[in-house]
Amino acid sequence: MTEDQYEFDSFDFGFTAVDETELDIVKKKLEETTKAEDHIITTQNKLDSLYNAIQPLLQNLKKNPEKEYILWPNRIEKVDQFEDHLRKIYTS
Repeated sequence: MTEDQYEFDSFDFGFTAVDETELDIVKKKLEETTKAEDHIITTQNKLDSLYNAIQPLLQNLKKNPEKEYILWPNRIEKVDQFEDHLRKIYTS
């Protein structure tokens, strides 16, 4: 018997036989894992959207740091719009 033939004779192809009950358990765990991964992706997308919504506000607040005051006409209306935007991201 050659060395190559010996290695092939002991090669198991990487699978194991299972019965129907074990297969159902594996399928269920796979579905749970897929749902969890989808939830993680959705959560990450929401976090990315929130971050991207807040960054322009912070950048604008940092502009002209040498000036002591910020002129912000229609502040209440703009803040309300921003709150609505954040709420949409949060509840989507």
